Amino acid sequence: MSTALILVDIQKDYFPNGKMELSNPESAAANAAKILEWFRENQKENIIHVQHIASSPAMGFFLPETEGIDIHEAVQPLEHERVIVKHFANSFLQTELESQLKEKGITKIVVAGMMTHMCIDATVRAAVDLGYETTLIEDACATKELAYQDKVVSAKEVHYAFVGALQGMYAEVLSTEAFLQQAATT
Repeated sequence: MSTALILVDIQKDYFPNGKMELSNPESAAANAAKILEWFRENQKENIIHVQHIASSPAMGFFLPETEGIDIHEAVQPLEHERVIVKHFANSFLQTELESQLKEKGITKIVVAGMMTHMCIDATVRAAVDLGYETTLIEDACATKELAYQDKVVSAKEVHYAFVGALQGMYAEVLSTEAFLQQAATT
């Protein structure tokens, strides 16, 4: 029981009609829900939802007291599941996430959520820096198209570039199906 699930920022502002709509958030949330279901059946005490709330209106989304900050119904926390509020991309920065993991004796984490290129990347890298063995469920994550000057990078390319950078040195990267198959045999 030394493994925890951390679901990062699967919040309404990332879905259609939200203030920061991502590419295919529904598919990612559906896969995250499958991972969440496995944890609820097998390690229900080790589920943590991370919720981003903007500390400044300049961010433009995840604004306090808006529907956009609500965790999406696909992965809605149960009453006993921990919700940690954060204000930065890194889920560990100025939150109680690390202390919660230490208190439970967690040494391994499974991460899924949104946005791949921002909060997922920052959280996975921080987790590894803090000594956690980390698994990233890549198809339970979503991101968006990015642009720099006249260069546009599709959401798919952004996602795979960041997942590829994390694979190996920072995390074991698995699909939902591969994780569930691996979990069934251990």
